[in-house]
Amino acid sequence: MPVVRVYVPLGRESLEKLVATGSLAAGPGTPRIAYAVTPGLASSAPGLDVEDLEYAAFCDAVEAASGLRAAPADRRVVAAADVDPGAVVPRDGSPVSKVALTAAVPLSRIASFHVDDEVTVGQDDEADELLWYDVTELDDVHAFFLSSGA
Repeated sequence: MPVVRVYVPLGRESLEKLVATGSLAAGPGTPRIAYAVTPGLASSAPGLDVEDLEYAAFCDAVEAASGLRAAPADRRVVAAADVDPGAVVPRDGSPVSKVALTAAVPLSRIASFHVDDEVTVGQDDEADELLWYDVTELDDVHAFFLSSGA
């Protein structure tokens, strides 16, 4: 079955709901913003391979995650997930990698989390400064928020 890799920026509240429910909520009436390789992204960067296009979508998700910090001590978190193509709807506007997810994403479809090595607000907000965590390490990712003062 074909899937689409999406990058979902998460704030403290979304991460807590994922821990509590085991899925990222989304639906036709309540879409969740994510980032993916879209036709618009591919046409805006001819010559890039799929890996480079995925990295561009990931970087857009990291930038969006910066805006989801509920507190200055919060780290940026991006979940990488593989979802059904029918649940991914490209959005107009910028960035061209922005999509809407119209179906919930269960934990079983999340491949990994990408988390700031340390809080970098106002310092270095580069996407390559995020560390990779396996989906089985969700409790460790969540612990970063517990230690930053809920």
